[in-house]
Amino acid sequence: MESASSLATKTLEAHERLNEYYGVQDVYGRADPMHELVGTILSHRTTHDNEVTAYRTMRERFPTWEQVRDAPLTELIDAIKTANYPEVKAPYIQNLLAHLFRETGKANVDFLADLSTEDAMKWLTDLPGIGLKTATLLLLFNFRKPVLPVDTHVFRVTQRLGLIGPKVSAEKAHGLLLAYLPQDATALFNFHKHFYWHGQRVCTWYYPKCGECVLRSMCDFYESGRTTVLSSTPSRKQSR
Repeated sequence: MESASSLATKTLEAHERLNEYYGVQDVYGRADPMHELVGTILSHRTTHDNEVTAYRTMRERFPTWEQVRDAPLTELIDAIKTANYPEVKAPYIQNLLAHLFRETGKANVDFLADLSTEDAMKWLTDLPGIGLKTATLLLLFNFRKPVLPVDTHVFRVTQRLGLIGPKVSAEKAHGLLLAYLPQDATALFNFHKHFYWHGQRVCTWYYPKCGECVLRSMCDFYESGRTTVLSSTPSRKQSR
């Protein structure tokens, strides 16, 4: 097993390679933090296009956040039906809005900018339906907090490289990877974005394009002949 220091070195090297490959980006997110927050809830286990359609339809039918909060649940579920599991996501959205109006009197999360990273994370993850991925995306993209979102693509690529162990969960990966990286919003944003893009375009779910990968020479999964069983990918097709 590699030491924490060697894993940190390897993580930074992979980060630098992808910075060079994709180019360093400025931190950006949706202009409206509420859109980022609700959109991220809708994005779970669905495509970007379906998320966008669900959000747009919801806001067309219910133009104010009060109307979204008070909508009959069946109507809200129908409005966001292009997002997978709308029957799960609709109550989460309404619970979030009810909590915001109860605690702050409005649907606005700008106050998170004034909280410490720890307090902002706790406030968000205490809410039903808000996990580490949603909280870290919002806090990094909109408030430049030093956190690291680990979605399915980031999780898969970092685990194949061997930056995290083969049985590590996505939740645990947030803290492990964050500890190896500079506590700087721009660096963390680029790490997330680049590994996300790499997972979408090169290190894909069933059939990774290893011949095109700039990380191939440092990839444990490639060195194993793509046979290692990992918690981030389905074992039944890993050997192809």
